[in-house]
Amino acid sequence: MIYYLKKAIDYFALLLFCTFLTQCGIAQQKNEKPRILISSDIGGTDPDDFQSMIHLLMYADQFQIEGLVSSPFGNGTKENFLDMINLYEKDLPQLSKHSKEFPSPNSLRSITKQGAKYEAPYKGFNTTTEGSDWIVKCAKKKSDKPLWVLVWGGIEDVAQALHDAPEIKENIKVYWIGGPNKKWSINAYTYIAENHPDLWMIEANATYRGWFIDNDSPKNITGEAYYGNYINGRGSMGKDFIKYYDGHIKMGDTPSLVYVMNGDPNDPTGESWGGKFTPIKRSSRTVFQHNSTRTDTVPAYGILEWKFKGPELAIPKDSVCFKLEIAKQIWPGYYLGDGIYAVRYSSKKPETGSYVTISNIPELNGQTGQYTSIVPWPGKPGPNDYLLGDNWYSDVTDNDLFIDDQQGAKTISKYRKAFLLDWAKRWEWLKK
Repeated sequence: MIYYLKKAIDYFALLLFCTFLTQCGIAQQKNEKPRILISSDIGGTDPDDFQSMIHLLMYADQFQIEGLVSSPFGNGTKENFLDMINLYEKDLPQLSKHSKEFPSPNSLRSITKQGAKYEAPYKGFNTTTEGSDWIVKCAKKKSDKPLWVLVWGGIEDVAQALHDAPEIKENIKVYWIGGPNKKWSINAYTYIAENHPDLWMIEANATYRGWFIDNDSPKNITGEAYYGNYINGRGSMGKDFIKYYDGHIKMGDTPSLVYVMNGDPNDPTGESWGGKFTPIKRSSRTVFQHNSTRTDTVPAYGILEWKFKGPELAIPKDSVCFKLEIAKQIWPGYYLGDGIYAVRYSSKKPETGSYVTISNIPELNGQTGQYTSIVPWPGKPGPNDYLLGDNWYSDVTDNDLFIDDQQGAKTISKYRKAFLLDWAKRWEWLKK
């Protein structure tokens, strides 16, 4: 009798141990979700962030979403995030039938924060925001996994967070959709490249364009056809989608998200839905002490900086004193002190551009010039380049991976069919 009782106890102990291992395995599996924080200019000048947000919410069960930060530019605020979460809440019952891992709407609302509303001044940082402070707090959480900071707009809040708490570099990995965002965020970017070159960074200036360049896509998944074939009539988010580009697929920021969904995100040189990248050791910077001409050739996506001499003024450094106009768009110019004034710019594509300065200061008014930007980036080394660390990556330079003049775009477009059809399956979940 004692023998059988002992056997029963041993069996029960083994059963408990196996249950413990199973639960640990489940916990470990749940913990494998990538930790992500989104910094977005949703509601700003480009409506594609709304499309990308819908995509994120439809895959929210695959991530540990720790922050949604509203960053510049335009008139966007965190309310635009909240509006999308409201739509998600309406569709959640349908989504939850297929996965129990979708986060609650209230949990998403609680991590939605307001970041910077304006571009950084010449020094590259300004004051702490709710958003930049949240980046710091999330980065400092105890975890054996990195925090993926996916930047869909201006990089001001990341720059501010790094200024306020540079130690967070040990815990974050940044994937930034650059190009036009770099153009508007040039001062914040310059601060990061100069002061935090050891940041782990993917700077995608052109690769992301492979997400929305059809490039001989099958007819059923072209940007124009996809809405009618897979989105129309599917849920509240599907009903909302038509508001942005009339439903035409763009979602230029989504490559940062699918980068951590597919492939090995710790290896930017490998294959991924979010692109393939190459290490770069410098960030191109050209400084003109005079007006440039079209014969001045610079790398596209590089930092262009013009410095002008003028009167010595009794005003604080970083004061805006003039404007630079390129293609009917305006960039602020700053007083550096000692009669020196400066403005920065970055071309979002290869181009021959013309500029003119506008100011109430006679010496700074009506300065004109041109420049010619070319690919590949980062181009030939220059004396003013910023030297980068071992973990800064950008668009691959192989000629056969360009789409027209868009560097590296084929590393994403080659997977266009796979990721769009995968998304189509999730749209089917919302079909009643």
